Amino acid sequence: MVKKEMIAMLLAGGQGSRLGVLTAKVAKPAVAFGGKYKIIDFPLSNCINSGIDTVGVLTQYQPLRLNAHIGIGIPWDLDRNIGGVTVLPPYEKSENTEWYTGTANAIYQNLDYIESYNPDYVLILSGDHIYKMDYEIMLDYHKANNADVTIAAMPVPIEEASRFGVVVTDENHKITEFQEKPEHPKSNLASMGIYIFSWPALKEALIKLKDQPNCDFGMHVIPYIHQNGKSIYAYEYTGYWKDVGTLKSYWEANMELIDIVPEFNLYEEFWKIYTKNDALPPQYVSADAKVERSIIGEGCDIRGSVFNSVISANVEIEEGVEIHDSIIMQGTRIKKGSRIENAIIAENVEIGEDCTIGAFEYAESQLSKKIYNCELTIIGEGSLIPDKVTIGKNVAISGKTEYSDYPEGNLPSGGYIIKAGEN
Repeated sequence: MVKKEMIAMLLAGGQGSRLGVLTAKVAKPAVAFGGKYKIIDFPLSNCINSGIDTVGVLTQYQPLRLNAHIGIGIPWDLDRNIGGVTVLPPYEKSENTEWYTGTANAIYQNLDYIESYNPDYVLILSGDHIYKMDYEIMLDYHKANNADVTIAAMPVPIEEASRFGVVVTDENHKITEFQEKPEHPKSNLASMGIYIFSWPALKEALIKLKDQPNCDFGMHVIPYIHQNGKSIYAYEYTGYWKDVGTLKSYWEANMELIDIVPEFNLYEEFWKIYTKNDALPPQYVSADAKVERSIIGEGCDIRGSVFNSVISANVEIEEGVEIHDSIIMQGTRIKKGSRIENAIIAENVEIGEDCTIGAFEYAESQLSKKIYNCELTIIGEGSLIPDKVTIGKNVAISGKTEYSDYPEGNLPSGGYIIKAGEN
């Protein structure tokens, strides 16, 4: 097998449970983003733009659509005879067959794959962040410091630091201490979950920790390497990076794309984001339609009004519809006279005539305060909303609902309807 200097391992097996009904049927990295892309397109595009042509994608939860999207890697120029993209699900072994139980355990179970390329360095990536980064510059930094591990880190407001793994560094950016989601952070440098390991150091740690339950990079591997006197450096990143792990951050990252000068620019020539493109007809916007400050995907039929929203491909918006500050995913149909505000509507949903979504005053969720805790109304994939219903804020709906599911035609704020088998 041909030796590679650095290969990437992309962790894409997570459910992303904090996205609620949006990830009931699809892995988080396969969730739509920006009207055209999937979340996983960003790290994959970063790899090929950084000159990394060997990527293992570790899948587990609901992998079907993710596998179909990645295919043999053609959109990212990763359809290579040597290297390219390989999807790595858990598989049966002669002994001790198990699911991936933690980020590091998933890599440990694929040591043979890494070994087959005998790399000098292994880049570990997460499949659920939105950013552009040149990993080659990070690798140069890793080599210059003669590091065993380099962790990409970025400054965050100190009051938010307790949400992240925090690194404490000396004046040379060498890491002296780790704090995993600390109550009282000693630094505001947050780990981004992007690591470059020198392969011998990673291999030794994974083998040593193989019996560690739920073995994880932040909790186990990095501290182990640190305790054994190896050198770990922080690579400070100052560009745009968004963890779209919550409904609010996912919605905000989409909405930032439609700013006049977007903080995250999808249109840069020199750092393209690649994706699988279906052959779709152009969008149609009727004479009576009104579209302001929005992204409209291919194949859409727009006859109503769209303001400040991200509309994916093949969406049908009928006459008299008004959409404000919302994300509408592929293949959804919104019938005449409906009004939608502050909503995320997943793929292939049908909204009946004269519905109002995002009404009433905000109320706490009766389903999960941890997941549903903002103004947004979330409607899961393939759902059906009947005619003439009014749905409040901070609501979750999944499944084919009927008028009788809505007392007096209403679903108050904080409420939910999850049909059996649709959770």
